[in-house]
Amino acid sequence: MIKKPYISPSLFSSLSDMLNPSHPLYKLSDKINWEKFDAAFRPLYCQHNGRPSKPVC
Repeated sequence: MIKKPYISPSLFSSLSDMLNPSHPLYKLSDKINWEKFDAAFRPLYCQHNGRPSKPVC
């Protein structure tokens, strides 16, 4: 049985380099309006007590 060689990710590679761009969920992520989620979640976090909101994407 021939196995595929394991390619370890580089220290400097990004997450998008490790993902399959032809996967349907990968393609869907480009179609989602992530700013809308950021705006909806922003009021749930506080800038003044150490819990600022983080970007969704």
